[in-house]
Amino acid sequence: MAGSRRSNDWGFPRWRGYDEGREAATVRLCDRHGCEEKGDCPAPKSPNSPDRWYFCQKHAAEYNRGWDYFEGLDKEEAASRAKSEQAENAGYAEAQHYGWGGSGDGSRSADEMRALEVLELEADADFAEVKREWRARAKRVHPDVKPGDTEAAEEFQKLQLAYEILKSAEERREWKG
Repeated sequence: MAGSRRSNDWGFPRWRGYDEGREAATVRLCDRHGCEEKGDCPAPKSPNSPDRWYFCQKHAAEYNRGWDYFEGLDKEEAASRAKSEQAENAGYAEAQHYGWGGSGDGSRSADEMRALEVLELEADADFAEVKREWRARAKRVHPDVKPGDTEAAEEFQKLQLAYEILKSAEERREWKG
């Protein structure tokens, strides 16, 4: 019995953590000179470089506080980089309207928005407002009210087209909803 060792794994609760061995674990220290904390926060040494610094949380925060992505670039190069990144990420901005649900918050098409502009209404106007404004404007420029006036006839056609676009969109929403 002299060679038997007692295990800490018997019974419940376990007396040591899972996946723990008796051997020493390697711990990477913070790369900041003089710091003895655990360095578990990687930070790039330079842009587009695979090399990393490993800082503790305190020094990682200090490093990130002064980080400037455009440091060392002239104005034209910084502007071109900003523009290219904005173009690469534009798909995310275009998809934002799928997260919203009501009128005036991205759920209307570009044609509907132009139709609302013709009627001089806000983007969140409901169909009752659209109908009321269309009737009021159409009465002022109707060909029966102003016979022979070509400008009034063109304005009436614009109003009719805007109303038809908004009416068909409203019918589609009612049909889906």
